[in-house]
Amino acid sequence: MTDTAEYVTEPAKVAAQNDAFRRNACLAIPYAPGDPVLMGQLVATQAIHAKGMPFVQASLAAIGRVTDFPADNDPDGFHDFGAVEVDWTTVWFKIDTYDGSDLKYGSEAPDDPARTYRVLTILLPSDW
Repeated sequence: MTDTAEYVTEPAKVAAQNDAFRRNACLAIPYAPGDPVLMGQLVATQAIHAKGMPFVQASLAAIGRVTDFPADNDPDGFHDFGAVEVDWTTVWFKIDTYDGSDLKYGSEAPDDPARTYRVLTILLPSDW
């Protein structure tokens, strides 16, 4: 007999981990005691960097403080995309989950910190 059980991702767990990762990456807020350290990296596009370091820092602060994820922008409930206004400019952020730091394949278990590497990308809508 073969095992045909399919892994089921827990959206609330992914959302909590993505929120913790985003706050840590953007605001340097430490992970709560007992919570796993989430592996990943923060990247920003050239267009974000071209606006200067004060804009980058303001973007990080705004993204790190996001708490509202409307259902129409977060259909999976993962808290993996959002938009903020910084100096009258819309800034997007996106968290992608991979199976390792080689970024070759998407994570099959994005709620398992031992199997997931996150990439938080900060970009302008025009970068898309």
